[in-house]
This record gives sequence, C-alpha cells and structure tokens, in this order.
Amino acid sequence: PGRGRGLLGRGRGDPPVSGRGGRGGGGGKGRGAPARGGAGGRGGAGGRGGGKGQGPARGGGRPPGSKAKGRDPLARGPQARAPRRKADTGLGGEQVEGRQAVRELLLADRRPTRELWMAADLDRAPVLDEIRELAAEARVVVKEVGRNKLDAAARTDAPQGVLAFADPLPEASLDDLLRPRSGGRAPFLLCSDGITDPGNLGTLLRSAECAGVSGVVLPQHRAVHVTPAVTKAAAGAVEHLPMATVGGLPTAIATMRDAGVWVIGLDERADTSLWELSMGDAPVALVLGAEGPGLSRLVRERCDQLVSIPMRGRVASLNVGTAGTLACFEVARARTVGG
Repeated sequence: PGRGRGLLGRGRGDPPVSGRGGRGGGGGKGRGAPARGGAGGRGGAGGRGGGKGQGPARGGGRPPGSKAKGRDPLARGPQARAPRRKADTGLGGEQVEGRQAVRELLLADRRPTRELWMAADLDRAPVLDEIRELAAEARVVVKEVGRNKLDAAARTDAPQGVLAFADPLPEASLDDLLRPRSGGRAPFLLCSDGITDPGNLGTLLRSAECAGVSGVVLPQHRAVHVTPAVTKAAAGAVEHLPMATVGGLPTAIATMRDAGVWVIGLDERADTSLWELSMGDAPVALVLGAEGPGLSRLVRERCDQLVSIPMRGRVASLNVGTAGTLACFEVARARTVGG
C-alpha cells in the first residue's frame, strides 16, 4: 500500500507539567524543554487506511411512517430515498444501526429515541432482550418489521436486525470541551484533521472513549461526521463522548493553546517517538490527520509537538484508526505516569 503521511512529526519539546513554557531556544520550534532523541523507525497513519471513505450519507433517513407520494418510503431507488441532512452541518447520528450501538443509545439516554425497528426473525440473544427492556423503560415504540424492509432502510451493510431513529447527537462547543472534567481532571481531547473514512472514525471514537478521551473536535467541512457507519463502528461510543464541530481546525488549535492545552500531532516524519511523551496531567489534545495526506500544513505548524510511532516491520504505515488507537492509549499512559 502507498505510504500516506502518518500521524506524528518533528518534535518540538516535551510539554510542561502544567501551564505553558516559554518559546524553546537553540533551534527548537516549539515550546517547553527540548525533546529527547528519537527512537526507532518512524511511522504513522496513512497509506490506504480505508481510502477516501465517502461512506453512507449523513442523516437519519425518512422518519418512520412518513410517505413519499404513494411510494414505499423504504424502497430502494433514487426516487424513494429519504431527504438527507445538509452536508457539513451538525454531528448527525439520527439513524443508529447495530445491536451494541442501539443498546448504548438507550443506556446513555442523552437524546430521545423516536422509534426502534427489530427484524421479525431475530434470535433471542441476551442483548436483544436487554434492548427490548430498555426500550420499554424509555417508552420507545418498538416495531417488528420484515428483514427486507429493515435492510432496505439501513445505511450499513449489516445492521444486525436492529435499527433506531433518534434525535441528532447533542453538540458541545469548543469552550465546553476545554473546561476541566468532573473531579478537576484536565481535558484530554482528540482532534480529526479531515478524516473521511467512516470506519476509521468509528474505530477512533470507540478507542478514544475507552482510553479516557474527554472530548472530540471535528472539522465542519471536508470530514466525515457521525453517519450510521460511524455509529456502528464506534459500538455506542458516540453516546458517551462530547463532540464539537469547528469551522477551521488551525484556528481551534490556536484557541486550545491559548487555553493552556498542549497540542500533539501524529506525523510519520517526526523525529520524536510517541513513547517519549511525558506530560503529567496537563491539558492535552491529540491531532490525527486524514488518510493519505496526513496532517495539513497549517495544522502541523500549529501543533506544540509532533511525534511518530516507532515502526519495526517492513510495512511503514498504519491506517488512522489503528495509529490513533495506539496514540490515545499511549497519551493516557503518559499522563498517568507523569502525574
């Protein structure tokens, strides 16, 4: 596979344990203490990493029970498609598919679920019984429908016989994400620099939630938001992660830095290894670039520090979902050890 620019680049110094250090001297571009020497080969996310990942269109599909000029609103074909949400607006997430994703939607109870469809020929798996119980507690209408009808309405290849229609995900502001978390712990943010593949974004969100990320920043334009494919791949993590959309990531990074956040970019060309991070419990943001091009020039220039994943094998790149998972857990570890 071709090598895209990975996630991690030229080190600009270790972050201060708290606050922001002065501009580094001696040729260093960044702030804080000079970085320690790099280790091992460099690698990052890139290459084919899921391709351009256009994925399913965002939006929740036509609301259940609506009609389109006498046609079955769930029939396939361009004339029967549900109206779609305007591109690049909001987070999305109105249509939730897959057993785990629907279960977490009901458990989290962050937004109203309007209706739940279950295929009439489903088995009696424990997770399905739990979904039915949660729906009953929340007074959500549950409809048994034919498998063909459900699959026709689905926007993923394998909805697992379960599909929910809900309100859009609540959107946080960047200021919300920059506030200290409960217990006074500093924010740990994940930023997407134009990630377009739904599977990769879903994987990232799932890993981020498991690693303790407190909030996610997504660009409003030229990036995938929360489509049904993202929701399914995230296995319900979208219901627990506060997310904000921003008009421009470079500007958002400047805002984060002004608020005392140490911004780390993942770039395969970086001389500093991911394993060298040491930051204590300082506020931190991890920035991941798009499949193929990696971090954009402006984003790369505005990061406080660029790091790479040491590579030991013959394949020199990881897709953004895999690289981001490694980076999220390493940042979480470094914060725990440093703190």
